[in-house]
Amino acid sequence: MTTNQLMFIIFSAIIIIFSVMTVTSRRILRAATYLLFVLVATAGLYFLLQFNFLAAIQLTIYVGGIVVLIIFSILLTSHIGDRLEAPGWKKIVPAILVATFGAVITLITVLQFDFPTKAITGSERTDIREIAKSLVSTEKFGYSLPFEVISILLLAAMVGAIILAKKRED
Repeated sequence: MTTNQLMFIIFSAIIIIFSVMTVTSRRILRAATYLLFVLVATAGLYFLLQFNFLAAIQLTIYVGGIVVLIIFSILLTSHIGDRLEAPGWKKIVPAILVATFGAVITLITVLQFDFPTKAITGSERTDIREIAKSLVSTEKFGYSLPFEVISILLLAAMVGAIILAKKRED
């Protein structure tokens, strides 16, 4: 077993374990912290695959942006020791069905996809100037619109975290 395979197994285990802990935790601050570990391990997978730019975006936008907003929103609107109510069977059964359906669809899609294996030569690498032009471009393959969508996502994450963390008056 190579080092890359070992690191992949470690990152995958971290992602699976902390994902389950995120959705099953009844303490909202702990769930946000578990989500932080999932997103950092995902960035680790991107670094392992040598997608350094994507890993940096993962760390800055999701780990540095969304999770920090969620944690600040929780700390500003509720007490740290608050526990969420346990879900009843009316919520557990549909959640299990949807999760199982999603896992089956994902496995079928991944197993049926023919992954091409092509080595990247030095002449096919992208120049940093081309990446910078793509980041500010509004044309077909530009990233200006996705960055605007990400800003709306950050706002939605903050509003959602405030709504989740806010105590009910009833």
